[in-house]
Amino acid sequence: MSTDTAKSRRKAPLKTPSHFSDNAIKDLSGALTALLADTFALYVKTKNFHWHVSGPHFRDYHLMLDDQGTQIFAMTDPIAERVRKIGGTTLRSIGQISKEQRILDNDAEFVSPGDMLSELRDDNLQLVASMREAHDLCDEHEDVATASLLENWIDETERRVWFLFEATRSSPAGA
Repeated sequence: MSTDTAKSRRKAPLKTPSHFSDNAIKDLSGALTALLADTFALYVKTKNFHWHVSGPHFRDYHLMLDDQGTQIFAMTDPIAERVRKIGGTTLRSIGQISKEQRILDNDAEFVSPGDMLSELRDDNLQLVASMREAHDLCDEHEDVATASLLENWIDETERRVWFLFEATRSSPAGA
């Protein structure tokens, strides 16, 4: 291969063939890229709390947050690959994640375990809402494959919300 051919290939646009319109690709890729940024933000926050949780329920919370972090991280590659499959491009850097994320970071030196779990519960609820919005776009553009992925992730995320909610409930008086 000549040097000129190699240079031209490096500059070639990433244009994956797709049956979606340019508008659909833009809408779906934008929604999924924002969702991917949120997923990375939630993953890092979950691992942050996993590493820094303390107190009498340390082991239970530590293990739960580790499991949840693994589940959240497992979503990242399929989200990014789906964007590419439909003809779009997605995140390229940590800087882009920080610009796109809607889930807020928590850089506090100390967060109580109850506040950690409550914050993660609310963040997961926010993620579910974003997934549902993306699902609506899928319906609008007849993207059944992305909708199917989102349905499974919505279920997983609602399960995390449930576990985080139950872990923060206090026992009824006298129980």
